[in-house]
Amino acid sequence: MENKYLCTPMEIIRNIEKTRMVVKCAATIGVFDGVHAGHRQVIKHLVATARFPHLASMVITFDRQPRQLFDPEFRPQLLTTQEEKEREIERLGVDFLVVLPFTKEMAQLSARDFMAQILKEKLNVKSLQIGYDNRFGRDRTEGFDDYVRYGQELGINVYQGIKLSFQDYDFAVCSSNIRSLLADDGDIETATVMLEHPYQLSGKVMPGEHIGHQLGFPTANLQPDDPFKLIPASGVYAVWAQVADQTTPSRRLLHEDAIAYSGGEALPAMMNIGTRPTFDGRNRTLEVNIFDFDGDLYGQTVIITFVARLREERKFESPEALMAQLKEDQEQAKTILL
Repeated sequence: MENKYLCTPMEIIRNIEKTRMVVKCAATIGVFDGVHAGHRQVIKHLVATARFPHLASMVITFDRQPRQLFDPEFRPQLLTTQEEKEREIERLGVDFLVVLPFTKEMAQLSARDFMAQILKEKLNVKSLQIGYDNRFGRDRTEGFDDYVRYGQELGINVYQGIKLSFQDYDFAVCSSNIRSLLADDGDIETATVMLEHPYQLSGKVMPGEHIGHQLGFPTANLQPDDPFKLIPASGVYAVWAQVADQTTPSRRLLHEDAIAYSGGEALPAMMNIGTRPTFDGRNRTLEVNIFDFDGDLYGQTVIITFVARLREERKFESPEALMAQLKEDQEQAKTILL
């Protein structure tokens, strides 16, 4: 009999104590920050193989980075917010997304207890796909062979996904490597390939010092919505900008799935991330210059989609020299975007 959950909208489960799960599921588990190419391979394989034994596909993740529970000073550099992660996973055709609250009680569960108490008893998992480098359970001391053994005892078929890499790069596709590409190098193009979707950042427009306006390049000063969202390396970027509060259908879509959800039109822009050394700035700012835009953005949320890094931030000998460079930056950005 065909599974009634296939090809239906994804259901998000946030409280397993209040959920009566009766359908049998094929699941995978992980943090899935970024929902990058490796994650997507695992999830797509899960969705495809779940159909044959008529199981519902299920992705299990957590409401925070596990380290946040034990280290109050830890500030994760997230590739995706929780909302973004949920949206990307839904696009992959998953039936159920389970968001588990990562508590001290859950952290104390051994891998076997987690499989027995959560996967089997609460979620009715019959098949479990493990990422090639994924570990779970107290102290993460157990590995794949242990999971297979526990699965045999509990009636859960456990199998392992394969490692994904690219021939042109010397490192694996993983969240930590993508973070390094973005935060250290500003390598938007490589990060986009590994994510399989453009990197995005959203923030509210706050009052600034109006330096850009004085130079003839008015900018919107953004305060990121999520304090844990990774900010790319300092520099000047070609980006698409969307005002989240607008409802005009998007007409320019670099990557339709990644942009269309916000509603507003994708407008070509360039963004500077840095301290504005020409003016002896000290604080790091995020400023976006939307080309040929005339409007009041204060208090509104703008979503930035990164396309390419144009150059690193540097100090110019005069405001006039900076203005000349900004004109070149704008032309280069337009060539890339339009």
